[in-house]
Amino acid sequence: MIAVEGLRKSIRNGPRTVDILKGLDFTVPQGQFAAIMGSSGSGKSTLLGLLAGLDTPSTGNVYLNGAAISYLPEDKLAQVRGKTIGFVFQSYQLIPTLTALENVLLPYELNAEAQDAKAGLARARDLLVNVGLGDRMEHYPVQLSGGEQQRVALARAFILRPPIVLADEPTGNLDTVNGAHVLELLLNLNRTEGTTLVLVTHDPMLASYANRRITLRDGLIISDEMNAQPAEMPGVAAVGARS
Repeated sequence: MIAVEGLRKSIRNGPRTVDILKGLDFTVPQGQFAAIMGSSGSGKSTLLGLLAGLDTPSTGNVYLNGAAISYLPEDKLAQVRGKTIGFVFQSYQLIPTLTALENVLLPYELNAEAQDAKAGLARARDLLVNVGLGDRMEHYPVQLSGGEQQRVALARAFILRPPIVLADEPTGNLDTVNGAHVLELLLNLNRTEGTTLVLVTHDPMLASYANRRITLRDGLIISDEMNAQPAEMPGVAAVGARS
């Protein structure tokens, strides 16, 4: 579960202060798929960074599964991110000198509590098969298309079975066909793994698949609506909100 209380973020721009987020309050229950919408400059990417503990709010706090994270020291935040959050970035963020399999395994190898190397390898292989890359495991990012690289990134996000996955415009760099495929895989993984999924997008089509749509404008929530009938993609069951 994610809870946000009184979240504000301001930055200095020369002599003046710019308010990016202006006091947000909301909760995302475990298992819910929430889309955060808004135009460029609305504050949605800043909000995602605060949810991930990658930035510190000016005031307010973020709670992940009941634990306040916003003001933890960096070593503690790194532990929280490693155990709790999977990330899917618009720009893939794959390491070019690692194969697809090695990229997926990386969070597992960096996690001090992940002791079973054989189990980690099996999990990584299974995830790559699930995203249609069973025959591309030993390929490097430069040998993969954009859609394939994003599928590797999806598998990596789920390797540690995180209770929360944060996705920042995950189809933004892809064409329509590859974007639809990546979204289908993301929804399938989310349904199978039972994660809480928060997706930042400016695309109403992507948001139509979510259980909930939170819209930002000028750092404020201007609408927060449940979607009683999320759109479905072929082969993907509806992702229901589970408490």
